[in-house]
Amino acid sequence: MSVAFDSFNYRIVTISFIEFLKIHIFSFIWGIWTIMKQILWRLYSKQKVKDHKENAPTCLVDNSFGQHLYVKLKGVKFHYVDTGDKQKPVILFLHGFPDFWISWSSQVPALMEYFRVICLDLKGFGDSDKPLSRSNYKVKILLQELHNFITTLNISSCHIVGHDIGALLGWYLVSLYPQHVNKFVAISCPHPNLYWTQQLSKNCLFNTRWIQFSQLPHLPEQHALDFNIVNKCYQHLSSNDKYKNAYLEAYKYTFSRKEDWTGPLNYFRNLPFNRLKNASSTGKEINKVKVPTLLLTGSTDSCVSLESIVRSTDFVEQFTLKIVDKSSHYPHQQQPDQVNRLLLNFLIDEDQLDSKQVPQQTGLVGKMYGAVTNTVKYGNQVIENVQKTTNNVVSKAFYFGPSQL
Repeated sequence: MSVAFDSFNYRIVTISFIEFLKIHIFSFIWGIWTIMKQILWRLYSKQKVKDHKENAPTCLVDNSFGQHLYVKLKGVKFHYVDTGDKQKPVILFLHGFPDFWISWSSQVPALMEYFRVICLDLKGFGDSDKPLSRSNYKVKILLQELHNFITTLNISSCHIVGHDIGALLGWYLVSLYPQHVNKFVAISCPHPNLYWTQQLSKNCLFNTRWIQFSQLPHLPEQHALDFNIVNKCYQHLSSNDKYKNAYLEAYKYTFSRKEDWTGPLNYFRNLPFNRLKNASSTGKEINKVKVPTLLLTGSTDSCVSLESIVRSTDFVEQFTLKIVDKSSHYPHQQQPDQVNRLLLNFLIDEDQLDSKQVPQQTGLVGKMYGAVTNTVKYGNQVIENVQKTTNNVVSKAFYFGPSQL
């Protein structure tokens, strides 16, 4: 492994050449297969013209979520939505893929009473700049830009709440820049050393085959333009509810051009090749993150295994683990009320509470183990795997479901 970036306790390393070669060999195979399918499809099907909307949905310019602001860092413009009292503690929200700031629309109103809330469009997403070069999305550059973003806004430290690849960047931040992070929430995202090695379900849209395919130039962007990815990721927004449909249209508008996909895909052309390791070459076990961490996952998430989430607790000194029932990869959108309660109870300190107390959840502490063992849908196999990999860690974890609200 070669060193990419160092900090006091950690360094980022790249995977072995054999693993690197394997990914690219398979990417070539899937590329040929995709081209053959496209040729056959064009020969035997009528190509459907995609409906491109020129006007942005109103929710994208709605100031009720906060001010739409921009900051330029070394030639790269970042868009973010900022709301709440600037004297209060800061929460920095980092979205996943394929996503942008609006992912947190259900969290902003619930948290702005206690925090200054900042929802950032990661580079390549939303209204932030979209450099096309793959090299602009190396993890070292991404982390340096997030570091600069925090310091440029004169924020000494903040809470980081991330989902998917946003949480993956959060893991790197708490490891390499712990001075900037008070508390960390990782939604649907295991530790970087487990994220790419977990056994992804075939039902997961972004499985190992897709990660290999995404290494190719142009083809993945072209494949994404039919909105197949957006429609599958945000099935929970497809309904007769005009409110939800408006957000689905916002996603389609935001990812309507080929260049809207190149930046996001470049994350997958870089991040799978990195891992975290002790800064000291003699260390046998990785240093544990000292920032208090909440690990949050949906009960039916096919893209993230429960085992990988539980095993991630091995990398953290202080942790809380919660499972949100009746949700998959987007629990903060599918069960926003439950997730908002979790965030408030984890992030708010006692000295922040006033006469308007945060709704407390009773009977939760130490109950994940009992809840999981009594929930048939998780199955005995999952329970056994969790017990084996955690060495009694599960007894310290939490379960969160409607029966305990």
